Amino acid sequence: MKHPIRRGGQLALCFAFAMVAFAQEHWVATWAASPQQALRPQTVPAQAPAAAQLSAQPAPAPPPGAQFRNGFNNQTVRMIVHTSIGGRRARIQLSNAYSSAPLAVGTAHIAVRSRDAAIVPASDRTLSFNGKQSCLIPPGALILSDPVDLEVPQLGDLAISLYLPGETGPPTIHNLGLHTTYVSKQGDLTAQPTIPDAATSQSWYWLTGVDVLAPASAAAIVAFGDSITDGARSTPDTNRNWPSFLAQRLLSNPGTANLAIIDEGIAGNRVLRDAQGVSALARFDRDVLAQAGVKWVTLLEGINDIRNGTRPGAPPIELLASADDVIAGLWQMAERAHTHGIKVIGCTLTPYGGGEYFSDTAESFRQSVNRWILTSGTFDAVVDFDAVARDPNDPTRIRSDFDAGDHLHPNDSGYKAMADSIDLSIFTPAAPRKNTSSR
Repeated sequence: MKHPIRRGGQLALCFAFAMVAFAQEHWVATWAASPQQALRPQTVPAQAPAAAQLSAQPAPAPPPGAQFRNGFNNQTVRMIVHTSIGGRRARIQLSNAYSSAPLAVGTAHIAVRSRDAAIVPASDRTLSFNGKQSCLIPPGALILSDPVDLEVPQLGDLAISLYLPGETGPPTIHNLGLHTTYVSKQGDLTAQPTIPDAATSQSWYWLTGVDVLAPASAAAIVAFGDSITDGARSTPDTNRNWPSFLAQRLLSNPGTANLAIIDEGIAGNRVLRDAQGVSALARFDRDVLAQAGVKWVTLLEGINDIRNGTRPGAPPIELLASADDVIAGLWQMAERAHTHGIKVIGCTLTPYGGGEYFSDTAESFRQSVNRWILTSGTFDAVVDFDAVARDPNDPTRIRSDFDAGDHLHPNDSGYKAMADSIDLSIFTPAAPRKNTSSR
C-alpha cells in the first residue's frame, strides 16, 4: 500500500518547486519599437511664388498609411508584431509620447495572428488597464496593460488591436514598421476574427512594446541604432532586418535560447541632434534602460551625424567639429548602460561610398569612429559590421551583392550576413571583452 503521508509530501514538494519557479519568473520584452512624432508630407505652399512652383520637383508618392498621419476617429487599428522569445503571459505598452492631448483607447485586444488581418479566434484576449477595458493616456505618458494568460509563440506573429472611439489627433508612431497594419473603416472590430476591407499602413501607432513573463534565466538584448538597425530597404512582412535574423540564431542555439532581441532602431536617427526621432542621447534611457529584462545593448549609430554633418552646404548647426563629437556621444551611452549593469556591444559603422552626401571628409570621420570602437576598450564586446559589409576591392563602399541600391543600406542578404557575423558566445555570462566579428 502506498504511504499516504509520503505521497502527500511528494505532492507538496512538487507544488513548492512549482511556486518557486513561478516566483522567479520576470517580465522580459519580446518586441518593441521606438516612438516617433508623425511627420507631415512636404508640399509647396499654395501662395508660393510662381518661380518656386515651376522649379519644385514633383512630390514623391506618399508612403502607405500617409492618410493616417492626422490620426483616427471611431476606427480599429490592428497591428502585427513579430516576437522573439515566447511566454505564458503577456502585456503591452502604449505610448502617447508625441501628443499635446490625452489619448482615449476604447478597447484593446491581443491575439495570435493567423494570416493577413485574421487572428486565431481561440487566442483572442481582451486587455484591460488598471482593471478597466478603456483607458485615457495623458500627453507624453505611457501605460502598461494588465497581464493576460496567453501562450505567446517564439518567433511568431501577434495581432494587437486598438479601438479609438474619438478623434485622436496626430498619432505617436513608429514610421518604418515593415509589417502591415490594418485599419477599419469605422467601429470597434477589436474582437472580430478579421478586419474586412481594411486600409493598410506600414507603421505602428502608439504601440511600443510587448512583454512576456519568462523564466529567471531569460533576458533581452536591445538593438539600438538608425535605419540599418530599423531594417530600411529589407523586404516588408518577412522579418529580414539583422535583429530578426539574429533572433532566429539566438533561439536555435541552446546556450542563448532564452534571449529576446528587440529592435529600437529609427531610420534617420542621429547620436547628437534630433532628426527622425529625438537624438540617440535623448532617447537612450527610454528605449534601452527602461526595457523589461534588458541585459545587453548593441550600439550602431553615428552614420547620419557624419553624412549630414559633412554634406555640401550644411548649415552651421549641422557641422561637426570632428569625429570626436560622435565618439563622445557613444561613450556617454556606454557609460550610462554600464551604470545600470547592462553590457554594451559596439558595432562599427558600415560604408556608404557612392551614396548621398559621401565625401573624403565623411569617410575620414567614419574611419576615426570605427578605430575608436575597435580599440578603445569601452565596450564589453565589439562586432565589426564594417568588415562584413565592405567591398574588399574598395573598402569605402558596401559590397555590391549586399547593396540594397542606395549604396548605404544592406539588402536582405546583407542584413543576414551582419547577423551571422555575431559570435553568440558574447551573450553567455562568462564572456570576456573581445572583438567578436567572425570576419
